[in-house]
Amino acid sequence: MTNNQIDCMFQYENEQAGPPGGRHVLGRVVFGEASTAPAVRDGAPELGLHMASPGFDHFTEIWTTDAPAQSGEHRGLVYAHDGEYLFCAGRVPESGTYREQTREAYEAAFELMDRLDYRHVFRMWNFIGGINEDNAEGLEIYRDFCFGRAEAFEAKPDRVHCMPAATGIGSRSGGVSFFFLASRTGATQNIENRRQVPAFEYPPQYGPKSPSFARATRLVTAGGDETRGAVYVSGTASITGHETLHAGDIVAQCELSLENIAHLVSSGNLANGGLEGGHDLKDLRWVKAYVRHEEHLPAVREACAGVFPPQTHVVFLNVDICRDDLLVEIEGIVPAPVY
Repeated sequence: MTNNQIDCMFQYENEQAGPPGGRHVLGRVVFGEASTAPAVRDGAPELGLHMASPGFDHFTEIWTTDAPAQSGEHRGLVYAHDGEYLFCAGRVPESGTYREQTREAYEAAFELMDRLDYRHVFRMWNFIGGINEDNAEGLEIYRDFCFGRAEAFEAKPDRVHCMPAATGIGSRSGGVSFFFLASRTGATQNIENRRQVPAFEYPPQYGPKSPSFARATRLVTAGGDETRGAVYVSGTASITGHETLHAGDIVAQCELSLENIAHLVSSGNLANGGLEGGHDLKDLRWVKAYVRHEEHLPAVREACAGVFPPQTHVVFLNVDICRDDLLVEIEGIVPAPVY
C-alpha cells in the first residue's frame, strides 16, 4: 500500500506561491496565450497551451506528489514519475490531417507506460486547434483526432477498461497538445452515466471512430478503501443519450451539464455500476468550464457559483467545444477524502 498522494493546484497569473511544503512537482500545464512544445523545465515536464484570452483565466495547473520525481523524454514526449505516479505530455504539430500522428503519439505514450510500469492511466486531456473545422480531406478535425486515438486504443488488449476519464476540447492555436496521468499500483474504476450512451459506443453519425473515454474514473490507492478514491470527471456537456440538447440556450446547457455531473458522481449511479460511495457537486474542487462564446461567460459564472462552494477552484476558458452545437463543457475532480 502506498501513502503517496497526487494532488492538483491552480497557480493564477502573477501569483508567486509554489507547491505546499513537502510536496514535489510532477508536472505543469500553463494555460496562457501561446502553445509551446513540451519540455523539462526546472526538473519537471511543462506544457504550454494557448487557452487564455482577455476576460478569461490565465493560470498554471500544477500536479504534485509526496515523493521526488525523475524526469525524462521519450519519442517527443516529456514525463516525470515518482514510483507511484506518472505525468506525461506531448504535442502533435499543426498538420493537414491528424489521424496518423495522433495514433503514433498515443502509441508512444502507451509504450512509455509499459516501459516504466505505470499500467493504470486514470486521466487524459486533449487540446485540439480548429476542433470543429475540416481537415485537408474534409473530415472534421475532432473526428480525425478521434480516429487516430481509437486506433491506438484498439491495439490495447483491454481497450474499454484502459480508456479513462478524458477531455477533448478546443485550443486557440493549431495542432494537438495532450497530457495524462497514470498510476503504478492504484486501482482504476471507470464510471459511466446511466443517462448517457458511453462515448465509445456512439453511433456512426459522430464520426468513423467513436471517442475513446469514460465519463469519469475513480482512482483508489493500493490497498485503500474504494469509497475514498478520488474521482476524475471528464469534460461533460448538454448531452442526453448521445444527442445534444438545448441548442442555442446557454443557461439550459449549463444546467444539464451540471445535472449530468451530479448524477454521474451520485451514489445511485455508482451503485448501478457496482461501486460504493457517492458524491455531490459541492465535493468537486478543481473545476474547468470551457465556454464557446465570450458573451456567455457571465451566465456560466452564475451557474457555477450557484452549485460550487467557495472552496472550489473554478477557472473559465474561452474555446470551442467538440460539437459545434455545444456551448459549454465542464470538468472537475472530487479529491480523495482525508480522515
